[in-house]
This record gives sequence, C-alpha cells and structure tokens, in this order.
Amino acid sequence: MIQRPRRNRVTPFGDIVATMHRGTLMGNRGDLHAPDGTVCRPWKLQRWISCTLLHSPAGHRVTFDTPGCYTPLFFADEVTALAAGHRPCASCRRPAYDAFRDGWQVAFGNKPSAVEMDDILHDARIDARGHKRTFVAPLGEVPDGVFVVGERSPTTAFLVRAGGLYPWSHAGYGKPVYDVSRHRPVSVITPAPIVGILKARPINCLTP
Repeated sequence: MIQRPRRNRVTPFGDIVATMHRGTLMGNRGDLHAPDGTVCRPWKLQRWISCTLLHSPAGHRVTFDTPGCYTPLFFADEVTALAAGHRPCASCRRPAYDAFRDGWQVAFGNKPSAVEMDDILHDARIDARGHKRTFVAPLGEVPDGVFVVGERSPTTAFLVRAGGLYPWSHAGYGKPVYDVSRHRPVSVITPAPIVGILKARPINCLTP
C-alpha cells in the first residue's frame, strides 16, 4: 500500500501542502492538528521558526499526526522558510539566529528579543483576514534571497538571485528569467522585515 504524503510542506507563500518531495529544514508553528490528527489550521503560535531536521522542541521526539504535539513542517531551503515568515531557531540554529538578529540591528537600528521579532514578523506576514501580506517594490530594489510574483504569474513564486528570477517548485528551481526591467514593480511575498535584513546581510550570512 502506497502511503500518502502528509500535509506538512511549506511554500514561499506560507501555505501548507502535501508533496512527496523532502525538505532540508524543519519548522514549527505550534500544534496545528485536528482531533483526528490532520492539519486543520495554518498556525497556532506567533513563534514561527526554522530548525535543523534533527531538532525537536524540548528534546521530544518528532511526532506526526498527534493532537497536542507541535506539527513538524518542512521547507525546501532557507529562502523558502524566510519567505513563508519563519526565522532561524535560536536553539538548533544559533549561528543563523545570531546572524538574523545582527542583520535586524543593521537594518533597523535595534536588536530585539526573539519574542519582539516574532510579534513584528507575525504582523508583517499575515493581514487582519489571515491572508499572506505582500507589498509592491521595483524589482531593482529587491535583494537576493527574496521571493516575488509578477502580474502574469501570480501563483508562481520567483526567487531573486544574481540578476535573475528563478521559478520555485518543491522539486527545485526552474530556468531563470533575465529579461525583466529592474524598474518593473513586483509583488514581494517575503515579509518586509526579512527583506530589510537581506538588504543588510547577504543570504549566505544567514545559513552558516
């Protein structure tokens, strides 16, 4: 019998979907389970983090489909987790967490606590109706490591990297598009505070 994939993979839009593709990072938004063990809510806690695949909160085993336990989520890579609004875990990814906070200080002039960052990030990634919050900016002002969408492909996330736009999928990135004006307005789906951090610190500084 072929086992169906669990609904626990996260897209750059922050959506939780089911796919056979594996992730390179694990994440947490609290207990998202319904009584029958299925995922029934997009988040419970404002502390959205990205962890190593071996990490488990408070040293507990990673559990699946278990109400009352946190729901393990998975990301294709670091930039996908950041676009969804997850910051690095201060426990299992301390160097990345420290780099994230340092970038916050460079970008915004203060070095907040984890709780303060989580409060600000939550407001930046979700609007009052619970929808993904985006903003518009000229493509030339968007740093590497950020995801955008265009008017012609509103359901496809493109990673900005080295002057190209790379279409995202769970299976990997497609061929980049280069013939896009740097003045063209794009809808940015990576939360604004994280975009500010990536302007202050290159993405490789957040993935030690």
